[in-house]
Amino acid sequence: MTWLTLALLAALALLPVLLATLRPPRPRGRAEADRALYAAQIAELDAQRAEGRLDEAAHRAALVEVQRRLLNAPAPEESQAALRPAPALLLALILIPAAAVGTYLWRGTPGMPSATLAQRSEAVSRDDALIATLRERLARADINSEMGRQGWILLGNAERNRGRLAEAAEAWTRALSARFDPGLAGDLAEVEIERGALEEARRWLGEALAAQPADPRLRFLSGMVEARAGRPENARATWRALLNDAPADAPWRELVEARLRALP
Repeated sequence: MTWLTLALLAALALLPVLLATLRPPRPRGRAEADRALYAAQIAELDAQRAEGRLDEAAHRAALVEVQRRLLNAPAPEESQAALRPAPALLLALILIPAAAVGTYLWRGTPGMPSATLAQRSEAVSRDDALIATLRERLARADINSEMGRQGWILLGNAERNRGRLAEAAEAWTRALSARFDPGLAGDLAEVEIERGALEEARRWLGEALAAQPADPRLRFLSGMVEARAGRPENARATWRALLNDAPADAPWRELVEARLRALP
């Protein structure tokens, strides 16, 4: 009964993909692409007016020009013959889930019970003991040595993974006191932002940007500090400058653009 339920759930999960495969794609012509582009331009003009970057007269003139182009766009082309779904894709939708289930039954352990509360508590206790031991050793180590510095970085990583942000910030601060590193300062600033210590985050980002002024992560975090501190105009200026300096194919561009749109 359990495997039948899992099979039905897998079939339901794959159903949208199967329907999309069986339904031939509707060919899209140049005219439809043009219309989508003009609609996006109109939305951008409206956003610029709302932000105050365009006055009413300039907005109206630009809107008329876009609408003129939209009206002059060619009529949609006649739809081409519907394409048939690829047999290989249909076969893959059937064989891949079957192969996955078969491999799990062959090499997996479907009968393994879940960890009990006692086992989970024991694992947490072991982690606590390991971190306590690490703290004891670090208390006796020379913080200015590379081994001591790496130990505090390791402790900060462990504390952050456990969700203990204050302890992670303390450990990384000790590591930075031994030797400053812009990347670690960025990690520390991110933790400080998460726990609401915005002035501390601003201070660490200032030092890190002084060493690496073009680092996109540090610049993005600087915008985050301004946004969290209730200064959306500063955040907007920081992120727009970052986008202006970024390559067109930067993988994080969409994230920054989404943050910009979310600003009040």
